[in-house]
Amino acid sequence: MSKHLRTATAAKAAPRELKQERAGRTRRQLLDAAAKAFAAKGFPAVTLQDIADLAEVTKGAVYFHFTNKEAVAVAVTEEFYTQLPAIAESVTASQLPPLDAVAELLLQTAVALRDNPVMQAGARLQIERNLVDADMPTPFSGFTQLITELLAQAKDEDMLRPTTDIASMARVIVAAFFGSQHISWVQHNREDLTDRVQEIIDITIPGHA
Repeated sequence: MSKHLRTATAAKAAPRELKQERAGRTRRQLLDAAAKAFAAKGFPAVTLQDIADLAEVTKGAVYFHFTNKEAVAVAVTEEFYTQLPAIAESVTASQLPPLDAVAELLLQTAVALRDNPVMQAGARLQIERNLVDADMPTPFSGFTQLITELLAQAKDEDMLRPTTDIASMARVIVAAFFGSQHISWVQHNREDLTDRVQEIIDITIPGHA
């Protein structure tokens, strides 16, 4: 390829890349705005215009990225389920003993739910999933699987009784955790969530009382 042709090709590619970057930034703005709106008002009460106004873009920009409000809700929920594994990865990278890792996972997720609108919106949209006319991700399955794996490791290392049903234990911990975050949300806007989660840890995880 001649130098002139390479220069011309690069000149054409640059505007495309800038356009893609702008589109990516706009989509990020929309997801952040939608998360705040869904977390604060719930799916039924939020309109696409609300999301556009919060993102400081036109309603047409919303439609450029999403076909309808249901598609926005699915995208926010999917974002929620990318952030949960990110928290889990940070915990597993610390190489804590398995029961300590379960406790740390719960506490870090509680902090994220307290402080992060995407996490708050994802949790609320799971509660309201029957109001969203779209296929939503299966709730909490990956989170439960990770806790099950950590409990299995703890059992293998004789940190739990040989008769412990780890699948049941994992389901109880996850149910307690997400039930607790819901109660903390409606009663205290999640301000006491880490305290409530510490109670779950103290009661359900051996050696953490």
